[in-house]
Amino acid sequence: MYQWVSLLSLWAIPVMIAFILVYGWSRRVPVYETFVEGAKGGLVTTIRILPHLVAMMVAVTMFRESGALGWLLSLLAPLLAVFHIPEEIVPLALLRPITGTGSLAVATDMIAQYGPDSFLGRLAATMQGSTDTTLYVLTVYFGAVGIRNSSYALRVGLWSDLAGVIFSLLIVSYVFS
Repeated sequence: MYQWVSLLSLWAIPVMIAFILVYGWSRRVPVYETFVEGAKGGLVTTIRILPHLVAMMVAVTMFRESGALGWLLSLLAPLLAVFHIPEEIVPLALLRPITGTGSLAVATDMIAQYGPDSFLGRLAATMQGSTDTTLYVLTVYFGAVGIRNSSYALRVGLWSDLAGVIFSLLIVSYVFS
């Protein structure tokens, strides 16, 4: 089974790209010219979202480096103890809705420190896959297309992230403890 999945994952993207090219060619679509036009549009979008991206990265770095994260963790420690939530996972839970790169760095550090098969390693991996970068998505993509009223999307995204964190804790605790 493992060999079959490995072979499938190795060939999935090249086969899909070849299929798209052949399909476009069969429909008489100028494939190369269409690709170049899409790349131009992507470059314009990249330039348009760059200020939003820089602002988000600066805000996350300031939050982490100012000591605010450590202060918040010290405030939450008694509550975390009541619910048996490992204090080490809180930075990941807090950073994940804000930044994918920052949360990936936290998850990678946890896995390196505690091991991939440890409770915290499994919890970090599950939480990383069960939540999204809500504030990043709202800031960058909504800002790029000019959406100004994102309050409903913000609420739904943050509630979804909270559900991802809670169910990650519950499922990893149930399956691996």
